[in-house]
Amino acid sequence: MKSSSHLRYKQQQFGFSLLTIMTFLTIIPIAGVVIYILVLGTPAISWEFIFGFPRGGMREGGIWPAIVGTFYLTLGTAAFAVPIGIGAAIYLSEYAPDNKATRLIRIAIINLAGIPSVVYGLFGLGLFVLFLQFGTSILAGSLTLSIMTLPVIISTTEEALKSVPQAFRTVSISVGATKWQTIRKIILPQALPGILTGVILGLERAAGETAPILFTVAAFFLPRLPSSPLDATMALPYHLFVISTQVPGMPIKIQYGTALVLLVFVLSMNIIATTIRSRARARRQW
Repeated sequence: MKSSSHLRYKQQQFGFSLLTIMTFLTIIPIAGVVIYILVLGTPAISWEFIFGFPRGGMREGGIWPAIVGTFYLTLGTAAFAVPIGIGAAIYLSEYAPDNKATRLIRIAIINLAGIPSVVYGLFGLGLFVLFLQFGTSILAGSLTLSIMTLPVIISTTEEALKSVPQAFRTVSISVGATKWQTIRKIILPQALPGILTGVILGLERAAGETAPILFTVAAFFLPRLPSSPLDATMALPYHLFVISTQVPGMPIKIQYGTALVLLVFVLSMNIIATTIRSRARARRQW
């Protein structure tokens, strides 16, 4: 009996050790990339680099138009994708019957999440830029990125809604609340941490994509800020691609400085979402 317990203990220790090694093998390359970008990109960071306009064939000046353009695209993507994605997830989780049509819809959503981003870019070019005649604009880019992020938001939101115990629904309806009141007052607040995770995952992907905005919105060189949703704009991912591959003689510190700004932009979104998610999780009743 004692030898059996000792064996199980050894197996458990081995499993914990293996998981620890796998965790470090995952973290070390990520930390290495971040440190590498910090070391090479930090010398480029200055007030002029952040808030200045590009000049000298983009070898001088700053990246402010690209930062503002990325912010507008992320905001536009959120405006379209978040309400539609959460609404679709609520319908699939709370209202849709469990039949063949619903299962096909879920399979389609999963398949859409695996489509390469360049395909979404070509779709946005054909539909929004050419057919609807939005031109290369923030509107066309935001709509394209919204379609690309919808599968992630729908899937994660639906799973978050399903994770809320059924007892919450039963008790709420038993005291006289309608189905919608139950969803709005009980289910959505309890599922908020999971919903935020899906939203941020989708928006982070949108903020870092190059292919979709290449076809629908991004300008090679535009040393001014956009004044309407129908204007083209610079964006950090495409700007980084351009200065790394299309501009000869580009100082390496500017390339990595741009990458560092994009990294900070995405990490800032993550930190804000994590803070909100932690507070929502602390108020959760289960």
